[in-house]
Amino acid sequence: MNNSLLIYDHSNGVIMIAVFALVCVILVGVLVNFMTSGKKKNDNNETN
Repeated sequence: MNNSLLIYDHSNGVIMIAVFALVCVILVGVLVNFMTSGKKKNDNNETN
């Protein structure tokens, strides 16, 4: 029974969700950074 109680420990779940959310935010930030830098390079090439 103790093992099943550890699965439902809220502090562990909150930590795991926070880490997952942090990784998602970092990945989205990297994607947005690549997209904006790519658009800036394309705009500069088009204007020149």
